[in-house]
Amino acid sequence: MQCPHYDAGRCHSCTLLEIDYPTQVLDKEGHVAALLEPVSADLTWLPAVTGQESGFRNKAKMVVSGTVGAPVLGILDGAGRGVDLTDCGLYPVALQASFGPLAAFVTRANLEPYEVSGRGKRAQQRGELKYLLVTLSPDAELMVRFVLRSQESIARIRKHLPALQAELPALAVASANIQPAHAAILEGDLEIPLTERTTLPMRIDDITLDLRPQSFFQTNTPVATELYRQARTWVDEVGPTSLWDLYCGVGGFALHCAAPGRAVTGIEISAEAVAAASGTAARLSAGPAGERFRDVSFAAGDATAFAVGPDAPGLPEMVIVNPPRRGIGADLARWLETSGIDHVLYSSCNATTLAKDLAAMPSLRPVRARLLDMFPQTSHYEVLVLLQRS
Repeated sequence: MQCPHYDAGRCHSCTLLEIDYPTQVLDKEGHVAALLEPVSADLTWLPAVTGQESGFRNKAKMVVSGTVGAPVLGILDGAGRGVDLTDCGLYPVALQASFGPLAAFVTRANLEPYEVSGRGKRAQQRGELKYLLVTLSPDAELMVRFVLRSQESIARIRKHLPALQAELPALAVASANIQPAHAAILEGDLEIPLTERTTLPMRIDDITLDLRPQSFFQTNTPVATELYRQARTWVDEVGPTSLWDLYCGVGGFALHCAAPGRAVTGIEISAEAVAAASGTAARLSAGPAGERFRDVSFAAGDATAFAVGPDAPGLPEMVIVNPPRRGIGADLARWLETSGIDHVLYSSCNATTLAKDLAAMPSLRPVRARLLDMFPQTSHYEVLVLLQRS
């Protein structure tokens, strides 16, 4: 992939850009294999899942800088200056095409870009608009979130939103997120809907997940599709009648692994994600394949507290874990190790914490694994590992 921003030194987010793509994948396979080698003597590796080298991201996190009259969407360089990344090669054409109308909307609605001048106690904050978060669905619909310092500009956004929708017909969901703190935090707790629709349909094979503004979804839809397909294949081979999906997000694993006669419980700390997952399950259970989804349920809560707490339901036959980069941690690993559960499916976005967690569960041996290159041009990747009690 060629990138003028990388060549000019304006953006080095794609740290592996100078390495050809097949070598990137081989290096990632070697990296994860080396990390898991101490705990994976009998591990079988399936061929890596790859996708497009460019144009694969379904979500853009654009810092807004510049001025009302000339907003810049992209990142900030080391000196705090805005770098225009509206033509970034990681974004598909449909996502790139939204940035021009959105920049014009910033001017039309008089949304002053957020800026901090000075340092320490003398630092002064001005402006309202911090980020534009734009998500593209497989059906080319858009969700746009305005991350704001306060609610001061909400009325102006509402006033001019119809003009934006006319210029950007793909815009299906819009909301404002309020993040008042001057800190390295992408978004705040308060989300204000701006459109009648509040969910973006993310179609994955025969299942359409409902994505709400504050819900997490994988940034590479084609590779995420293969991730869920592989998980479903391995779960169906085990054939559990009861399954927990811990850190379930909007229900991707839980809903793909649902089957008639299988009780599936998803647990997620984000109430927004649980609401989206529950809505999807209700819609699917009322459809033509409803029997498959009628015993799927979701609840908001901490995954570890749910598993080890006194209020957990009866022990499941299988568990899926899909934790954030920090991994599942010592308490949940200890519980899984002593639980007697025969199979665990671990989806990891950080092989270092995966290796640490597996070392804490020596009775659950990795038997099959697959690398999924969710993030080409970077050192990051996803890996799915099937564990079986020895």
